[in-house]
Amino acid sequence: MCGIAGIHGLEGLSDPEGLVKRMNAVMAHRGPDADGVLRRGNSVLGHRRLSIIDLSPESNQPFLSDDGRLAIAFNGEIYNYRELKQELHRPWRTGGDTEVLLAAYEAWGVDCLHRLQGMFAFVIHDRDSDELFIARDRMGIKPLYWYRDDERVLFASELRALLATDLVPRRLDRVALIDHLRYQTVHEPATIVEGVRMLEAGHWIRVSDQELSTGRWYDLAHAVKRDTERLPLEAVKH
Repeated sequence: MCGIAGIHGLEGLSDPEGLVKRMNAVMAHRGPDADGVLRRGNSVLGHRRLSIIDLSPESNQPFLSDDGRLAIAFNGEIYNYRELKQELHRPWRTGGDTEVLLAAYEAWGVDCLHRLQGMFAFVIHDRDSDELFIARDRMGIKPLYWYRDDERVLFASELRALLATDLVPRRLDRVALIDHLRYQTVHEPATIVEGVRMLEAGHWIRVSDQELSTGRWYDLAHAVKRDTERLPLEAVKH
């Protein structure tokens, strides 16, 4: 299952690594096999690992690229990682999909998302730009919650991990409460906590000191329409 967490915007925080460790601790049930925290530039990344594909400690996260420029914290599974390995043509340090995902981003940037088959939520930190790139899978199978104020951005696989930092006000979103009472759920991107959002399925966020931007990389309705346009008329009828 795994869990990811982090903070961008460390000014005024006396112990940002400690805050992310606290976030990790709340998500210990998601990843009992390893607990990692990494500070880079104006960000701290955290990860709780459940070892599945590659059991070795070499695949612990946050995981660094060969040159150390990129670091990733990843929750999920890339089903076609073996096929991507063949496309990327490079030596590999591990047998897992985390290294392949990071190499795919290094090679293709945001476009790597369209090549991924799987379920995922991940964050990549670029040391050169001190920028975070966060993305969620097509169907939103893997969760990702985030909060932004005037000073920083926080993100985690679970809402309560954000609350554990005491940097997120514990205020009930009354509109979301109505949603919950009516439908027994809160529809994304809203959450039951005011100001905390869920990254929508098929979306990404880019975070730097200067700005925060979001984008949609996958639209199910558009994808279905495009696929049906390629089918013969008889197949569409049935």
